[in-house]
Amino acid sequence: MTGTFETVTHDVLVIGAGGAGLRAAIEAAAAGVKVGLLTKSLLGKAHTVMAEGGMAAAMANVDDRDSWKVHFADTMRGGQYLNNWRMAEHHAKEAPDRVKELEAWGSLFDRTSDGRILQRNFGGHRYPRLAHVGDRTGLEMIRTLQDHGVHQGIDVHMECTVLTLLTDGGRVCGAFAYDRSNGAFRAFHAAAVVLATGGIGRAYQITSNSWEYTGDGQSLAYHAGAALQDMEFVQFHPTGMIWPPSVKGILVTEGVRGEGGVLRNSEGKRFMFDNIPDNYRSSTADNEEEGWRYVTGDKNAKRPPELLTRDHVARMINREVKAGRGSPHGGVYLDIAWIKEKVSDSETHIKRKLPSMYHQFMQLAGIDITKEPMEIGPTTHYIMGGVRVDGDSQMTTVPGLFACGEVAAGLHGANRLGGNSLSDLLVFGKRAGEFAAKFATQNPKYLVNAAQADDAARAALAPFDRATTADGPYQVQEQLQAAMQSGVGIVRVQEDMERSLAAVTALKQKAAVVATRGTREYNPGWHTALDLGHLLTVSEAIARSAIARKESRGGHFRDDFPDKDPAFATFNHVVTKGTDGEMQLKREPIPALRDDLAQIIEENK
Repeated sequence: MTGTFETVTHDVLVIGAGGAGLRAAIEAAAAGVKVGLLTKSLLGKAHTVMAEGGMAAAMANVDDRDSWKVHFADTMRGGQYLNNWRMAEHHAKEAPDRVKELEAWGSLFDRTSDGRILQRNFGGHRYPRLAHVGDRTGLEMIRTLQDHGVHQGIDVHMECTVLTLLTDGGRVCGAFAYDRSNGAFRAFHAAAVVLATGGIGRAYQITSNSWEYTGDGQSLAYHAGAALQDMEFVQFHPTGMIWPPSVKGILVTEGVRGEGGVLRNSEGKRFMFDNIPDNYRSSTADNEEEGWRYVTGDKNAKRPPELLTRDHVARMINREVKAGRGSPHGGVYLDIAWIKEKVSDSETHIKRKLPSMYHQFMQLAGIDITKEPMEIGPTTHYIMGGVRVDGDSQMTTVPGLFACGEVAAGLHGANRLGGNSLSDLLVFGKRAGEFAAKFATQNPKYLVNAAQADDAARAALAPFDRATTADGPYQVQEQLQAAMQSGVGIVRVQEDMERSLAAVTALKQKAAVVATRGTREYNPGWHTALDLGHLLTVSEAIARSAIARKESRGGHFRDDFPDKDPAFATFNHVVTKGTDGEMQLKREPIPALRDDLAQIIEENK
């Protein structure tokens, strides 16, 4: 026995307090069950606050041609039709109501001249669709959800990190965690658990993701018996800061391009016009003048190529850099200052539309974006893959375990459209909370195996008892990030991916013997040692899935298989933990699209 620890009981336990977690907790509490909300960070500090551009919802406030059907078709096309089409349907239909609900709870959206919620252009969306609050939309979402959630009677446990999920005969029955401030263990008992832990960006060297994104939820679900899906599809956002080195990877919102920002190489050329994909050619401008008319609201104009899907834009930037046409620090230029040629008092206009971007570059890089271009490059941003869930309830393959937001797979297929993430949080956060509460009410009885918690506590304390090794937790994490960045990054080939997978295997051995010093109080070295298991699990899943997909599709681009293969369009890759403890990979056929939805896609090509 590792000692006593606090036990806390809820009907529904929500792990993660970003947009998805807060929305799930609010919905579960509204159903009358006792809800616990557990966050690795402080309440209000979840990575959702970094979301800038807006939330996609077909409200048709700016262009009356928009509808849920067009949004659905855009999402499916962006995801290269590997999406869970049931989720894409729910998302497109329900997003407008979730945005209006957020407004009713106090969100202060930018407005049209007649007082409706303003919507902006974004990559991959046919019409202006993103409801936004300047370029600080995620912050407003979190503020609103927190303010509303405070009144729901939700128990909040801050600075608390889950080590393992507790199970009873194949169903989930809680989680075992530790307090980051003092190292004390806590056992959470619950009839249903909702995972809302976000992404995996810290598995890579260059990322826009905050420190919390170490793949906890994906790994916890996998080790509890749940299936992971589409893990090869990692999105590299085209525009991250690249200079100075201290800010490399910090996101530059797609809203810059939505407001007219253009991409140029070192020769001053707008290179995005050079390669417009065939399936977007009919809806993309082939000249600069038409592109400008689009971003200023001309309904007869086609969108500029800078607003193509993120995977394509990121690869085009990568191409320019490799061809020697990049900026001094290995990126390209994003220029919003040029609109002074078109807009009177452009400086005030840019500061009003993009206040956070103006301050970010001025404070961190000494660049005035109203007067000079930004130097940018691709950054690891989002994972389309994650925990496999039911398209209606968001329940995983483990009874009582639900997942929503970035930790869950399905909605986005092979590539996420910008702005679909924030509405994803709201739509499926609500659904996860609703169905988790229903499950908890209908299945309230479970048995907790105390040995599971004891084993987790013993494993967590093991680093303190080990002899010091050459590589500490930070060194192992750094080596993993380097291996993933170089081998399973934006452009992939078989040999590099196999080398990265071998590195992951070797690093598992190092992580198993890594030592930490000091006490359990405020010990970031210990925290990093505990994160390594999650990072290694998701990295292995990404590498194995990427090696198996011998084609290029969405966020997965292989230099040795540069074209799409129709044979790979019919299934999702699914990863599970075998009885021998080894990772198993299989193909799961995608159910046939419903006839009415197939017709919608055909009509909106």
